Amino acid sequence: MSTAGSSGTTASTADSADTPPTAGQRTPLTAHGWGAAPFTGIALTSGRAPHTGEAVLDATAARTLGAGVGDRIALTTGAGEHGIRISGIARAAAPGTAGPELWVTDAQALRMSGHPEAVDAFLVRPTTGTDPDRLADRLEHTLHTARARAGAVGASAATAEVHTGGGRGDVEQPGLAEAREMLIAIGASFGGVATMTAVFTVAGTVALSVGQRGREFALLRAIGATPRQIRRSIATEALLVAPVAGAIGCLPGTALARWWFGQLKDRGAIPEPVALEVSWIPMVSAIGAGVLTALLAGLAAARRPARIRPGQALGEAAVERFRPGVVRTPLGLAALVGGIVLAKVAAEESGEDAANVALGVVMLFMLAVSLLGPLIARFCAWLLGLPLRAGPAPAHLASANARTNARRLASAITPIVLAMAFASTLVFLHTSQDHVAAAERRAGITADQILSAPDGLPAGTARQAAATPGVAEAVGVLRTGVLVPVHSGGSRLQIASAQGVGASGEALTAVQDLQVLEGRLARLRPGTVALDTRLAESAKAGIGDRLELRLPDGTRHRATVVALYGRGLGVAQVTLSRSVLAGHVTTPFDNDVLIRTEPGADRAAVADRLAALGEVADRDGYQAARDQDQELNAWANITMAAVLGGFAAVAAANTLVMTVLDRRRELNTLRLVGTTKRQVLTMVRWEALLVTVAGIGIGTTIALVTLNPMVRGITGQGPYVPIPVYASFVGATVALGLAATALPARAALRGTAPGSGSRG
Repeated sequence: MSTAGSSGTTASTADSADTPPTAGQRTPLTAHGWGAAPFTGIALTSGRAPHTGEAVLDATAARTLGAGVGDRIALTTGAGEHGIRISGIARAAAPGTAGPELWVTDAQALRMSGHPEAVDAFLVRPTTGTDPDRLADRLEHTLHTARARAGAVGASAATAEVHTGGGRGDVEQPGLAEAREMLIAIGASFGGVATMTAVFTVAGTVALSVGQRGREFALLRAIGATPRQIRRSIATEALLVAPVAGAIGCLPGTALARWWFGQLKDRGAIPEPVALEVSWIPMVSAIGAGVLTALLAGLAAARRPARIRPGQALGEAAVERFRPGVVRTPLGLAALVGGIVLAKVAAEESGEDAANVALGVVMLFMLAVSLLGPLIARFCAWLLGLPLRAGPAPAHLASANARTNARRLASAITPIVLAMAFASTLVFLHTSQDHVAAAERRAGITADQILSAPDGLPAGTARQAAATPGVAEAVGVLRTGVLVPVHSGGSRLQIASAQGVGASGEALTAVQDLQVLEGRLARLRPGTVALDTRLAESAKAGIGDRLELRLPDGTRHRATVVALYGRGLGVAQVTLSRSVLAGHVTTPFDNDVLIRTEPGADRAAVADRLAALGEVADRDGYQAARDQDQELNAWANITMAAVLGGFAAVAAANTLVMTVLDRRRELNTLRLVGTTKRQVLTMVRWEALLVTVAGIGIGTTIALVTLNPMVRGITGQGPYVPIPVYASFVGATVALGLAATALPARAALRGTAPGSGSRG
């Protein structure tokens, strides 16, 4: 269909793409108006252009349907059933397009779309010599002027954008834009957490390494080395080692990125045309962050040994000082208070916002643990040492060592806390949401049969299902998402799950029990809305209030709140009339038809009759299918927890090995005074248990303090912690601690015997 173009255009056309499944075979096709064909370069290989009631198929669609020129096919679209004659076959869609595709007349494309009053895009071709950017500016001005003249507040023109160059791909294939947003969100979330994890572990390892060399620095000071020379030596070492370590780390990082990207693509989260591009920018940024962290951590750790008098330095190298740091302690207390305050903020948020705040809470608590490490370690050594002091000699000695070497103990505890806190927060946030959502879904879906199809159910399916013998009620449900204005932490829009109901609110109560707390679902009709009570609280909306929603295409819609219910997390947070949503989604097909059978009817016989309309599942089968929809989020969270937890576990093992190997002199001295090798190893195991139990306890506390307000803000309930999962975390941590101390201790004691002298 031709339109009047802006200055600088030679041609423009309106394109309304849809994905109607063909009846019978239910093959999804992307439909376009033939007027857009010249813009895409598609060319006929046989037949002719479509007229009214005709269509051109690309080679892929023709091969899939087994149709040729002159054949007729039946299409089911948002506007109903259509019989179409094939007038031509076109060249197959290029790799990376949304094929298989179908081309009809422009007028028919609009009718088939289900929203004939609106188009998806205008395709514009500039005249020769016209600058695309300047033309884009003129088109935007034209759209803005037309909207102002029409007074189209909230109309689709309000969100119209002009795309040029590579940005046109987002319009042609909306899935690419969604994939980019998802990858950016995952990359930002995972990258930020991974960066902070790396900062904590690198800083802790470097600080421990510098602290263990206190005797060396003291001797250098004793023979005349200046503080500046000490600091320069440490800085040089950091600048030499950190870049090499960072570059080596990029290799497994790239391999992990390729594996993760492949998994996302295999799970359908990323369209096939999207390819992984490995850029040098994040690699250089990661290496730079590692170098800077190592440099600052080394200089901070060397600050005291570099400036104190040589004699005092030798004394402190031999015996750990007890006085808390005058800088670390106030900063640690500030981080602790900040974590508590942010946890309270998380309790006032909901949905994804609360989850995002959680990472900040963990970070602040981890910073507090790092800065207050010696004080925390001394308290843990005192508390956990009480039962050890009543035990055998190795246990008593382990308790004394822990109290005396609180700084060394803090270096070992911190990475264990990091692993437990991050893994528990990520995993148990997901288990808590899934537990509540599954329970609400089981209680909320009361239908006896559920009719569904992978690409949506044809128009009229609910009506046909209702006419099936044995069916008392059939309600079509269109699932999508809307934006709701919320007022927690300022006014903003929040994504909420929504369902469009193709029946009255009273009919809906026959197949869903949303646990209505206020108002009545029977009043649900166009112009009204029912909300989950947690979402309503965030939006500060009550019964009778007018709430302005943003429909999927950005259109503003004002609706009166007529009911508040309590099972939105498992079913849908917003319930509207289907007619409100149908004209504002790309594919206006029902996702499900919820069916209530007549009392006494044979459900198996009813299911057999409904099978001709789509896939039939009972309530349990529907729950299982809906649970599968959450698998991607579950997999992403678990994978992220595994990667971060594994990274922190490696850091913890490395720290424990360093602390044990640094104690060769101490362990050999114990052998000199008559302690057996078995007693020394038992002491080391008791110390490892003390360290791991302290780390597990602190990490679990941080996770619970983080999760409790956040999960209550999302679900209204406390965290759900599966005991087997938590037990596996604890078991893995204890096993790691024992292995990372026993093996180096055996190596340090190898070849020693009473009277053999010190080999340290």
